[in-house]
Amino acid sequence: MSKLPAFKAYDIRGRLGDEINRDIAWRIGRAYAQVIKPEKVVLGQDVRLTSKELSDAVALGLIDQGVEVYDIGLCGTEEVYFATFEYAMDGGIMTTASHNPMDYNGMKLVREQSRPIGADSGLGEIEALVAVDDTNCPAHAPQLKPLAHREAYIQHLLGYVADFELKPLRIVVNAGNGPAGAIVDALAPHLPFEFIRIQHEPDGRFPNGIPNPLLPENRQATADAVRAHQADFGVAWDGDFDRCFLFDEHGEFIEGYYIVGLLAQALLETHPGSNVIYDVRMTWNTIDIVEAAGGQAIEARTGHAFIKQIMRDNNAIYGGEMSAHHYFRDFAYCDNGNIPWLMVAALVSQRAAGLSTLVSERIAAYPSSGEINRTVDDAKSTIERVAERYSGEAKAVSRVDGLSVEFANWRFNLRASNTEPVIRLNVESRADKALVETKTRELLDLIGGR
Repeated sequence: MSKLPAFKAYDIRGRLGDEINRDIAWRIGRAYAQVIKPEKVVLGQDVRLTSKELSDAVALGLIDQGVEVYDIGLCGTEEVYFATFEYAMDGGIMTTASHNPMDYNGMKLVREQSRPIGADSGLGEIEALVAVDDTNCPAHAPQLKPLAHREAYIQHLLGYVADFELKPLRIVVNAGNGPAGAIVDALAPHLPFEFIRIQHEPDGRFPNGIPNPLLPENRQATADAVRAHQADFGVAWDGDFDRCFLFDEHGEFIEGYYIVGLLAQALLETHPGSNVIYDVRMTWNTIDIVEAAGGQAIEARTGHAFIKQIMRDNNAIYGGEMSAHHYFRDFAYCDNGNIPWLMVAALVSQRAAGLSTLVSERIAAYPSSGEINRTVDDAKSTIERVAERYSGEAKAVSRVDGLSVEFANWRFNLRASNTEPVIRLNVESRADKALVETKTRELLDLIGGR
């Protein structure tokens, strides 16, 4: 049986109609129950127009196998993680396509304690069962048990800044018409901040475009609002708000790579000697900060299922990806899109310095290209062509995740995406921005594509 195209390395995402639909969602629910064997599962869904019906179909599949299904409704992925570990559920399923195009949807799956379910930890078995299941989803609505989790979740978030004297900062928040605005509204009465809300109301039609602030064209509204309101910083989220993106007081976008270093340093101040996990795409700044702070930096493959497992294996206090996924031990080793900006607010308050000041030295020490995507005809042969060109003169070459090549003063990672039909390039150097620009152009010329 050929692989089902919606099943990726660590989640399910596919085109609506042929790759993901109610019948497939129903079969996923049935297969999840057969593989994980849960008694209680919590469900949530993002704002996409098809998310509710797909989540209901998953629920029917679970119920068909005797599972009790608890519903938290419209939410972010992190809320499914929270409800799963906080209420001792046997698993959780979030229906979301995150930042994928309008005609996509999918699911993120976890088991007890919000442990990840990826290709090597149950997702492959679920896929195999779905592939041979030819039953169709019933037409009736599922009997769901509502779960009121939000108040407890807000208290959990506030715990990360409870020991700080917070100043009355002005913060721009851009939910991208996803569900993140509800969390801001629930936090607001407990915080001394003034929030400037833009694209705040959830709207599955995405009138301002799919929320994905990794794309430069999606950053302008947040940057403009920071400048117009003279805000202390800005925050923007993706569609299921498990990633948050930060803008400094000048409206400049801060690459997630440097936020990883900032949060790692802050957590090591209160948890000295701890382990910190980083992904292979951008590494030098994180390694430098962690080792200088007395911690141990440990490498992982890109992707939430891989990072979470390595965090558990090493009891890491924190893990960070340059794509703006931030993982916390006290959040069941899961990624969260609200803890990072709350911690940044605490740091800006504590150090009486703008966000630009907190990261400028590190950006100068380790300038980077940011992630550049190219669509190529054959990702594997493209990577091999690049490897042949650079490996002979390199100081070190790694195949942990894609191709990582290191020289004395610069390095790069080139890898095929696990979720999109693109190849991704990241380049960094030691205090040489011009070198980054030169090598990035050189690599893109060799890679080709569009």
